[in-house]
Amino acid sequence: MPQMIASLTHDRTAIERVVRDVLVKHFAGGSGAKSKPKPNPLVVNISARHVHLSPEHLEVLFGKGAQLEIQKNLYQDGYFAAKQTVAVVGPRRRMLPDVRVLGPCRGASQVELAFTDGISLGIDLPVRISGNLHDTPGCVLVGPAGVVELTAGVIRAMRHVHMGPADLEYYQVKDKDQMHLRVESPGCTTVLENLVVRAGQAIKLEIHVDTDEGNAINLERATRVDLLKPEPCGCKH
Repeated sequence: MPQMIASLTHDRTAIERVVRDVLVKHFAGGSGAKSKPKPNPLVVNISARHVHLSPEHLEVLFGKGAQLEIQKNLYQDGYFAAKQTVAVVGPRRRMLPDVRVLGPCRGASQVELAFTDGISLGIDLPVRISGNLHDTPGCVLVGPAGVVELTAGVIRAMRHVHMGPADLEYYQVKDKDQMHLRVESPGCTTVLENLVVRAGQAIKLEIHVDTDEGNAINLERATRVDLLKPEPCGCKH
C-alpha cells in the first residue's frame, strides 16, 4: 500500500508539472519569448482623463503667448503633466472641472476620457487609438482666458502598450498587433484582451489603461502582471 500511495503522489506531481508547462506555453502564445531575458521591465499605468491641446487652442484658453508649464514628468521621456487644467463641458452643460492638460502640444486638440466620464457628460465615447479623431464627438473646453468649441476629438482611448525595438523583438510582435494583459490582484485575476501595440524609437515599455479599467482589475494592489501574445485562432477566413 505505501508503494501505491507513493506512486500516486509521484503521478500527481508529474501531471501538475505538465499542466503548468502547458499553461505557460499557452499564455506565452507559443512564441518562446519567455525563454529570453526581458530587455525592459513591464510597467502598467493608469491614464486618467486628460486633454491634449494645439498651440492655437492653448493661447485661446490661457492667453496669447501662453506656454505649458511642467507639473510632473511622465514615464515616457519628453512627456509631462502640465500645471494647466481646463473644464470639459458636454451636452446639456454637464461639466468635468480641472481636467489636466498633458504636454507637449499637438497638432490637433484631443480629449481622452473614461467610459464613466462619458456617461457623466452625456457623450457616447468611441474607442479609438490616440490621434484617430475622424467622426468623433466634440465638446467645449473652458480655460481662464477663453473658450474653445471642439467639433471633434473626444474619445475613450483604446488600451495599448508602448514598445521600443527591443520589446517588439522580445514579444515577437509589430506595430498595431494586439496583445493581452493578465493581472493578478487580491480576489481579482483578470485578462484584458486586445491591447494595441504602439511602436516607436526611444520608447519605454509601458501599458496604458484608463481609470475604469484600472479600478476593475484592482491594479493598485496587483501582485503580478504578464503581457501575453495571443495564440492564432486557427479560423479560416
